[in-house]
Amino acid sequence: MAKTKKKSENQRAARAVKSAARPAKTAGSRAVAGRTRKSTGGLAVGRGANPARVRAILQGLDEAYPEASCELIHDNPFELLISTILSAQCTDVRVNMVTKDLFQKYPDAKALAYADPRALEQEIRPTGFFRNKTKSIMGASKKIVEEFGGKVPQTMQELLALPGVARKTANVVLGSGFGIASGVVVDTHVQRLSERLDLTKNTDPKKIEQDLMQIIPREKWILFSHQLIWHGRRVCNARKPKCVECNLEPLCYSKDKTN
Repeated sequence: MAKTKKKSENQRAARAVKSAARPAKTAGSRAVAGRTRKSTGGLAVGRGANPARVRAILQGLDEAYPEASCELIHDNPFELLISTILSAQCTDVRVNMVTKDLFQKYPDAKALAYADPRALEQEIRPTGFFRNKTKSIMGASKKIVEEFGGKVPQTMQELLALPGVARKTANVVLGSGFGIASGVVVDTHVQRLSERLDLTKNTDPKKIEQDLMQIIPREKWILFSHQLIWHGRRVCNARKPKCVECNLEPLCYSKDKTN
């Protein structure tokens, strides 16, 4: 009975959202079954990215995850930088287990910059790809010490100059470490959910980020990423999404929805 009632409520909500979100046909856009697709240059914003629908998605995320935040445990931007490098192809839970002891032994950039690489490799081994990560961590730490006075830089350009730092890592550090909205963090969860919600037609993380930056208000960039990551971990799983528990279900028309 509860499941039937939930389904009925979702159906009513879906009809209401579809009615409110249906865009008018305008130059430069094409109306397709109540959804709009825009394409400018290399961008490929999804058909479901019309403003009314995006606002409804953001409202749903705010209701479900008002306090969403970075789940990598850190006390300062430098620890966040190292944790984010370690998180590549590794869960946040495992990274947090490793950094609990790591940051006690190596409390700052100078300590990691001149660490024994063989010892460091073994200490971060559980996170995988430990040799490459050791090179990135030591290289980034050394550059921070020698070129930035021991402090993590606060611009995208400077962060991208650090070994092992790509745009996703830089966005994490700027957003969660400094509160600077420089872009949208696109990890595997954000990528998957952006595609499921038809907010983008791109599959490359860099292009997905550019698409999301076009449709998500700048003041929402940081929180939006955390909310999608939380939603992807808790409800919208990769193999079997829990659609019956999802408050975005009325807004979602993904082909792999479950009952």
